[in-house]
Amino acid sequence: MTDYCFPRHVRLLNAEDYQSVFNGTSSKVFAGEFLLLTRKRDDNQTRLGLIVSKKTDKHAVGRNRIKRVVRDSFRHHKVLLSGLDIVFLARNGIKDIDNANLHRRLDKAWDQLAKKASKPPQRKKHHSDKQK
Repeated sequence: MTDYCFPRHVRLLNAEDYQSVFNGTSSKVFAGEFLLLTRKRDDNQTRLGLIVSKKTDKHAVGRNRIKRVVRDSFRHHKVLLSGLDIVFLARNGIKDIDNANLHRRLDKAWDQLAKKASKPPQRKKHHSDKQK
C-alpha cells in the first residue's frame, strides 16, 4: 500500500535544499499560474518544496489552501516522481483557480514532469561541434 503522508523526509526543509534546486534545475514545467522546477537526485527519494508568497494571495487562508491542494496532489504522484527534488512556485492568478481545477492542472503537470525527468539529458550543441 502506498503511503500518502507528508513527513519531513519528503520536504525541502532549508534554504540550501531550495538553492540546490534553483542552481541545478534539470527540468521545468510552466503551467501559467505555477511553475515546477526539478533537480535529479542520486537516490529514489522524492522531496517537495512550496513557495506561495503574499504577492500571490495576501490572505493566509488562501495561501494555505493552495499549499494543501499541492501537497495532496503530490502525495498521490510521489511514486511517479521518484528521484527528484521539486520546487512548486505559485504565480499571480493562482488564487482564482478552484481546488478541483488546480488538482487537474497539477495532475497534468506532474505527468509532464515525470516524462521530462525520465528522458536522458540532451547534450547541447556548441559552435565548435559543427562540421565545416
